[in-house]
Amino acid sequence: MNWFAQIHPVVLSVAMLAVANVFMTFAWYGHLRHQSGTVWYVAALVSWGIALFEYLIQVPANRIGHGAGLSVGQLKSIQEVVTLIVFVPFALFFLKEPLKLDYLWAGLCLIGAVYFVFRQ
Repeated sequence: MNWFAQIHPVVLSVAMLAVANVFMTFAWYGHLRHQSGTVWYVAALVSWGIALFEYLIQVPANRIGHGAGLSVGQLKSIQEVVTLIVFVPFALFFLKEPLKLDYLWAGLCLIGAVYFVFRQ
């Protein structure tokens, strides 16, 4: 039996959005560490290649979530929360950016946004 069939569609959608977001984060920002000495269009082509994997995961994730009853606003809110959850460790550990209190404030604002989008 297919183990995907046993996962609740909303959980599957969120997990797929998280995986897609890792690809997106590397596509958008990974070149800042690894290709800072190359011309921008090489970085753009490499980023586009990485982003292809993001789209191959994100598009079905959004379709699964929407089919499970999530609204477009809810899907977008989930994506933004996942983005911050993925981005902060990426910025700290991969790009060696300093930890900022602004990340906490941004997270609290997103919690507020999620509340308003998901409230009945």
